[in-house]
Amino acid sequence: MSRLKVGVVGSGIGASHIEGYAALPDLYEVAVLCDIDATRAEAVATRHAIPATVTTYGDLLARDLDLVDICTPPHLHVPQAVAALTAGFNVVLEKPVARSLAELDLLAAAESRSGRHVSPIFQYRFGHGIQKLHHLRAKGFGAAPSVATAETHWWRSTPYYEAARWRGTFAGELGGCLTSHAIHIHDLLCEVLGAPVNVHVRTSNRQNRNETEDMAVLSLEFASGAFATSSVTLGSRQEMSRLRFCFSDLVAESGLSPYNPGHDPWTFPEDDPAGAARIAEALADFAPLPERFTGQFHRLHAALTGDVPLPVTLADARRSIELLTAAYWSAASGEPVALPLPPDHPYYAGWIPAPSREAIHG
Repeated sequence: MSRLKVGVVGSGIGASHIEGYAALPDLYEVAVLCDIDATRAEAVATRHAIPATVTTYGDLLARDLDLVDICTPPHLHVPQAVAALTAGFNVVLEKPVARSLAELDLLAAAESRSGRHVSPIFQYRFGHGIQKLHHLRAKGFGAAPSVATAETHWWRSTPYYEAARWRGTFAGELGGCLTSHAIHIHDLLCEVLGAPVNVHVRTSNRQNRNETEDMAVLSLEFASGAFATSSVTLGSRQEMSRLRFCFSDLVAESGLSPYNPGHDPWTFPEDDPAGAARIAEALADFAPLPERFTGQFHRLHAALTGDVPLPVTLADARRSIELLTAAYWSAASGEPVALPLPPDHPYYAGWIPAPSREAIHG
């Protein structure tokens, strides 16, 4: 089995990625860690026995690698990913992948030209709980969805924003609770129900008074006719995340763990004992694979070394960015937004306010 050499860029969330690779020692070797903070990089490298550290991205791209894993601030994602693809590397890319639909389409074109692959990070997809829902649906359960609810109720206050000055800014973070916090649970919502066809959103920044939003409510409609609501806040003293789906023949509900909405315990409550027995029987042969980052990297290795599909694609990331684009337009206009968005949409080139765009580009 081929062992892939990885270069990780960024030792913040990158440290969690490194742990994911380390759990698969037969599949991956993290060969180099890149961070502009040499002291932090050395500490992470020592902890995980990474043989080399560098402080510039160019030095990392000069290495003999199979995969570049980008965990830098969001405004750097696309230029760094394009550079890695051009240099001949496959790419793992943290969320949010891009600042706009235009930028994501540019990245997709670069991926196509390179013959390499980009795998965006959506690690919650691989939790055993939501995988059980997919298992049941593969067996014929989950017909005719009606409604779903999503809740992302977390706590973020001054120390969180002071730890990284780019947080709470459009220039650095691209947005607030919609972009950096609820993006995962919205991906799970759409993975189950498909791409939304209409969204209506309200936002506020009254929790922390940053320029980015820290409260939001969303109303979504899907092509199937299903409706969903999502509430997001960074002002909840009890942190929790929850998903609940209602189908004509099935109810699926996640646990409350704030940072593991795809993980067990998921329940499939059924008032009819015969129906409950059928669900239990269908789950009897569920065979769990690894979860979170390890779960995504396990499946990614099979895709890069074999002929199975990528576990997460740029098309998945585009759906996520399109939902963000529509959400910010709806919040700004006060109107519902129909999807998909056309290339001449006012926010196709980005939702970031003009002063923040200038701060990014200098």
